[in-house]
Amino acid sequence: MEVAVRHVPGWFWLWDFYVGGGCTVTAIAVLAYDGVPLGDRFGAVAALAALALWALVFSRRVLAGRGSPWVLVAGMAVLLTAALSFSSVAAMALPAVYPPIFMSLALRGALVVTSAATTLPVVAVAVQDGVHSGAFATIVVLALLSFVITPVLGTWITKTIELNAEVVRLSHEAGTAAERARLAREIHDTLTQGFTSVVALSQAVESELGTDLDAARRHVELIRTTARDNLAEARAMVGALTPSALSDGSLAEAVRRQGRRLNEETGVAVTVQAAAEAPALSKAGEVVLLRAAQEAFANVRKHARASAVTVEIAVTADGVRLTVTDDGIGLRDPGGGFGLRGMRDRVEQIGGRMSVRGLPGAGTTLEIEVPA
Repeated sequence: MEVAVRHVPGWFWLWDFYVGGGCTVTAIAVLAYDGVPLGDRFGAVAALAALALWALVFSRRVLAGRGSPWVLVAGMAVLLTAALSFSSVAAMALPAVYPPIFMSLALRGALVVTSAATTLPVVAVAVQDGVHSGAFATIVVLALLSFVITPVLGTWITKTIELNAEVVRLSHEAGTAAERARLAREIHDTLTQGFTSVVALSQAVESELGTDLDAARRHVELIRTTARDNLAEARAMVGALTPSALSDGSLAEAVRRQGRRLNEETGVAVTVQAAAEAPALSKAGEVVLLRAAQEAFANVRKHARASAVTVEIAVTADGVRLTVTDDGIGLRDPGGGFGLRGMRDRVEQIGGRMSVRGLPGAGTTLEIEVPA
């Protein structure tokens, strides 16, 4: 038998209000109808109160996947039948029980159940007042109208819930895709560059073992430091923590450490100039600027053939600007590879702006500004 398990939407309280309100109005009508003994009226009201409580509490559990929809439906059927056995006026509560049924069951099963439920008042009035009474004729007309209206209402409810579930699913997929893109950028900006340095240093050590042991030892120590930093970055990434380079100090200090490593690995002179008092940046802004500096240093290491790099961290009217300039061979690919594209994505996500300027033989300048 087909059962639909759906996500509980945030606006589900509106249906709670509808169900509770419908049962309340019916209870008032039952008490006001003097054609039924007072004791029976109180019995009907008690059954309606139990029906409202059962529908309100159990329908949420069912939609959340923590209960059987058929238990919900059976309970409502029993309680509605009990209310009808005391007073046929309780038939007014029937529209109030339709939404929980359509929200809990698949459309086909819900239509069968609501059609059966629509016949309950007809049977109750026939037993209590007879088939020739005016009440019976009225309830038959209402039942016929219900047979027409209920499928329309049920289809609308079902499609609305399904649309909400689709929105939730697509939002989840979009969030997953964004997280994958973020991790790809993190891996490229940290682990990939670190491993590239390890490979390059290992090749240098191999050529130095027989000719320059001091240089080989120095490069082995750099390999050890780079591997240790990569391990820290990997742990931070897994734990969704602040990049390890920022955990030990300010942004300027982190950039200086990256610059010293570039100098030790390649001999390129790196100068870092930072404003004495920079405005407080969000953690996201600091991460963007640090990753930008790392990407710029990686491009210098792999492509630029530069002898000097200058980094400036300056205060602007709206935030902080990072400028990285090298005297290398210039920008060969203005569009940039994955690193520059990922960097631009990072900047745009926090409302910043980025520009890259460079001519063949005239060096490259990367400029990024992020809001404070």
